[in-house]
Amino acid sequence: MKLNRKIMARVAKVNFSRRAILHLGLCVLAMGWTMNSRATSSANAEATVAEIKVKLGLNWKPEPQFGGFYAAQVHGLDREAKVKLEIVPGGSGTPTIQMLATKKLDYAIASADEVVMARARGVDVIALLAVYQTNPQGIMVHEERGFKSLDDVFRSEGTLALQKGLPYAKFLMNKHGQGAKVSVVPYVGGISNFAMDRRHSQQCFVTAEPLLAAQQKLKTKVFLVADSGYNPYTTVLVTRGDVWKTQAEQVRRVRELFRKGWQQYLRDASATDQRMAELNPSMDLATFKASGEAQRRLIETPQGIGHMQIERWRVLVQQLRDLKLVDRDVKAEEILPSFE
Repeated sequence: MKLNRKIMARVAKVNFSRRAILHLGLCVLAMGWTMNSRATSSANAEATVAEIKVKLGLNWKPEPQFGGFYAAQVHGLDREAKVKLEIVPGGSGTPTIQMLATKKLDYAIASADEVVMARARGVDVIALLAVYQTNPQGIMVHEERGFKSLDDVFRSEGTLALQKGLPYAKFLMNKHGQGAKVSVVPYVGGISNFAMDRRHSQQCFVTAEPLLAAQQKLKTKVFLVADSGYNPYTTVLVTRGDVWKTQAEQVRRVRELFRKGWQQYLRDASATDQRMAELNPSMDLATFKASGEAQRRLIETPQGIGHMQIERWRVLVQQLRDLKLVDRDVKAEEILPSFE
């Protein structure tokens, strides 16, 4: 009897072990099926993200002000996002918004005041990302003149080269031009007149002409137009309103792609500068580096790359109305789509 009980106990133990092993095996198989299912779902999700073709139009040549857009190509971020990116360089006066409106471009670079004036004309253009948080436009003077402000520039004899038709120039003339002693002359480009005449001042971008002057051993001082109260975002990524309405996910992908491109460029610009120098041999690598460093403080914000505040757009709209550059109200809310 005792022997039978021992045998039965051993049999029960063996059966329990077999059941445990079988249960464990089933669990492993279930886990495998779940993991394979998840992997398949992930693969299917990636497969459904179709490649999109994007043509981006610039309003100037390949230079550091566009570094983040080129970085998206150089570092393969466009391929990762399944975006077939074509970047079209521009030049002086390239009508990027007009090209966007006529569907020659999918996305374009413009300044914020161009966007407002285009919308006032009925062009359905919207802003997606602003690279420059502080406008780089300035007035460059010879350091030896001892000017402390833009008021000093306008109230001193000499010449000031400005493109009078531009909004910032009209703003400066309205604010500082009354009773001015300086003679305002057309801006012809470059810095040759500046180099020859110590009483000559001129418009500039802080990332460009002051660097050229430094190469010629000229000591300069730059007054940012933004410090006078006119500070539109610039190097703004824009597209058409109908693209946002019909292809919102594509717009989000493109916007995020360029945001990552700018993050990469600000981390390490070397490879991208090399590529842009090949496309634009008129600028050497040393100048690329110096220009990139000069623009950094105008781009980075605690809110991240490209951040825009609707209140700044409202202020700009009012400034352009005061300057009589737009003849109707433009709703800031219509310029900025909601990405939430």
